[in-house]
Amino acid sequence: MADISHGVMVSLRSVVTYLDQILEYHRAAADADDRSLDVLIGDAGDSEPVRGFAASLCSVREDLVAVIAEIKRKSPSRGDLAADLDPAETASAYVAGGAACLSVLTDREHFGGSPEDLRIAREAVTVPVLRKDFTVDLRDVCDARLMGADAVLLIAAALDDAELSDFHSLTTELGMDALVEVHDEAELERVLNVGAVLVGVNQRDLTTFNVDPDRARRVAAVIPEGVVSVAESGVQGPDDAKALHRAGFRAVLVGESLVTSGDPEAAVAALVAAGSADGTAG
Repeated sequence: MADISHGVMVSLRSVVTYLDQILEYHRAAADADDRSLDVLIGDAGDSEPVRGFAASLCSVREDLVAVIAEIKRKSPSRGDLAADLDPAETASAYVAGGAACLSVLTDREHFGGSPEDLRIAREAVTVPVLRKDFTVDLRDVCDARLMGADAVLLIAAALDDAELSDFHSLTTELGMDALVEVHDEAELERVLNVGAVLVGVNQRDLTTFNVDPDRARRVAAVIPEGVVSVAESGVQGPDDAKALHRAGFRAVLVGESLVTSGDPEAAVAALVAAGSADGTAG
């Protein structure tokens, strides 16, 4: 993913971090993939119907927080979080708590995830599921549909404009939603230019990796009406969810604080209720 020939943005190349290593790993794997794209597109197009990801977020009452609850075993920065979690059990607990959608890490090397985790989680529930991974090739988009995903993640900082456009177009062609992740206003402009209607704002600074709520609020203020906005990273509990909801975000994507909570159903329910005036979802 870090190969300059693939158009990785300067902001990522200029800072040597674990993220650079992840991007390089996925780019190398894509370069070695000799499967026929046309065959993959045909197979993906024959997959079972998708569940509407953005539609599920929009179906949540506006006084509540739409929660995308993430199945995440570990992270490169923090190590094991819930390495032995049961994807079906965790997914069911999230949905019982009111999650509108799920996100499942499928990166095995760095996050301990797998396509199997996504398949198992999706079979256990009826809500839509996002494949959370580093999409760097059109084959990755096809693979997401083939493993049962209803949405894919596209990270603006890791893709050039042509890739963003091509990946977004194929995602929609295959019936899925694309959650397009940005970190600032310049990236927001880029993704809106390719037709993104589901935009995630990552609160984590790409250079320092610190969470910056001011960044999220600033970008939220310029997201156009009609675009579904999602706050990502650094949501530790109901207070964070409430602040982001008040800043204009329709949804939050939360992983680490849920898988380490000890009671994921209750933790999700608290996030959902955080959008209401008194903190209850009654």
